[in-house]
Amino acid sequence: MVVLNKIYTKTGDDGTTGLGTGERRLKFDLRIESYGTVDETNAAIGVARLHTQSTPALHDMLLRIQNDLFDLGADLATPEGDEKPEFEPLRLVESQVERIEADIDQLNKDLDPLRSFILPGGTQAAAALHVARTIARRAERLVVQLAETPGEHVNPSGLRYLNRVSDFLFVAARHANGGGKDDILWVPGENR
Repeated sequence: MVVLNKIYTKTGDDGTTGLGTGERRLKFDLRIESYGTVDETNAAIGVARLHTQSTPALHDMLLRIQNDLFDLGADLATPEGDEKPEFEPLRLVESQVERIEADIDQLNKDLDPLRSFILPGGTQAAAALHVARTIARRAERLVVQLAETPGEHVNPSGLRYLNRVSDFLFVAARHANGGGKDDILWVPGENR
């Protein structure tokens, strides 16, 4: 159980933060940036959930994803390495990837076929979900960069999960746009 009695510790006043292993890293370190952007994705999903309360199934799916993203943040904050933490690190697992895939399939089955790229927008829920989607894609780019950095390790299940999050958010935005009926289609070169 997590217990936070005091929010400020002053340990980051020197521009560093602690990983789950106890190692200190600069706050602009790629690993910190990666899980910080996962957290930003989570916050954007929280805003989107404000607009999905009338759709309980979607609202619940988004809550599960928020919890999983916290798991992913913990996973990224505790890198595998020589230093072993005093606890068993939390890792994303394939069943979480499979669950979000099932949720994507459930939402996607009733959507109108996509005949063009769509512009982010439509309903308030869809617009918020598109914002979350773009943040998730940025998080994914950072995590891929981290995975390609010599000496760093990223859980492959966590990376797959993060890729599915942005897919889910795209499908969820279309779902929130009347099953795709209210999507705003891109018209190439319309304003030339």
